[in-house]
Amino acid sequence: MLSVPADENAKGSGATRATAGRQPVIGLIGGIGSGKSAVARILGDLGAAVIDSDRLGHEEINRHEVRDEFVRWWGPSVLAADGSVDRAKVAAIVFADAEERRRLESLLHPRIDARRVEIMRGLRGDPSVRMIVLDTPLLLEAKVDRHCDVIIFVDASWDRRLERSEMARNWPKGELKRRENLQMPLDAKRSRADYICENNSTFDDLRNQLRRIVASIVAD
Repeated sequence: MLSVPADENAKGSGATRATAGRQPVIGLIGGIGSGKSAVARILGDLGAAVIDSDRLGHEEINRHEVRDEFVRWWGPSVLAADGSVDRAKVAAIVFADAEERRRLESLLHPRIDARRVEIMRGLRGDPSVRMIVLDTPLLLEAKVDRHCDVIIFVDASWDRRLERSEMARNWPKGELKRRENLQMPLDAKRSRADYICENNSTFDDLRNQLRRIVASIVAD
């Protein structure tokens, strides 16, 4: 299913929101386990340059100044045997304590955003790049949407999301709900989207939806 706003003037379409002469910037939002990474891969196949904020975050946490700050906050137990940051231990700390999570975000989010902006600047004018996609877990919460011309909400049923998160990642029962309660409600996210694609069926179905969405956003 392709869902397009009934009144595009009310929410804006990619064709009108993107500045003439540059690629539109597309932000992805949705619930945990909805399949945003799969959407990003398909958009990459359709000509997008995908900026993966998770990857940028993984790079940032192992920069020496960030790693040293983590040790100062939480002690050397947050490091793995090879001296790198043990992301599972950090996750256990920040998902159990809202204040620690805010402290982590206040350190990492500005650093990741600076990298993101640098990469976007480098992509401007590249004729091989039809669009830029921001694959960012907390796109709205971290106000990364300020960079976006268009936002796509990836919708999926609770059962599908549970299968892709708790079951696939061996999370304890209830972890999906607990983590999702720390984020903006899904209805609020959905209301901010320009387009909605459903990821409850096959990969081919998802690809076909995204082809139609891209055709609506990008003028060849």
